[in-house]
Amino acid sequence: MGDEKMFTIDCGDILLREFQVEDVDAIYEITNQPEVYEFLPDWKSTREQRFNWVTNYEIPSNKSFLEAVPNIEEQRYLRLGIVLKETGEFIGFCTTGIKEELPAPNREIAFGISKYHTNKGYTSLAVKGLIQFLFANTNVECLNAVALERNVGSNRVIQKNGFEFVGQIEIDKELHNHYVLQKSEWQGR
Repeated sequence: MGDEKMFTIDCGDILLREFQVEDVDAIYEITNQPEVYEFLPDWKSTREQRFNWVTNYEIPSNKSFLEAVPNIEEQRYLRLGIVLKETGEFIGFCTTGIKEELPAPNREIAFGISKYHTNKGYTSLAVKGLIQFLFANTNVECLNAVALERNVGSNRVIQKNGFEFVGQIEIDKELHNHYVLQKSEWQGR
């Protein structure tokens, strides 16, 4: 089992790849940056929590998600690291999961990136890569994305990737912009 190939998506200057135990410190550092946890408070953790989550939940969840492709309805999450191709540095994450607060079909794409790597196009490349993977290789027909109105960068990434604004939705007592991308529309792009 140890020599199995790591799942990756080539996105040009970056790769998306499965979380590894070695990523714990980078994920911990990124999710504890105020610029990240302001918008993703659920990702903030202690290093011990992060190690536990990556080891006991996220890595196994990724494996079962990838084994279920193309029929992923029952799968909760796929969490991929954003890695600079040139250096191998882990700079962020791009994930898909079920967002309970949204009306069905409620599979969402979410992302976060280190404050040291914003405004370089990496997040848009990552989101585009994950969308392409999901629509080309799974039975997903619709994707959602949400962002707080004040999160200008995330709203821009979502819009740049063809998601359509459908309105606002309250999540955790805050209004979020809600976007949807249909596979049929994506295929026509």
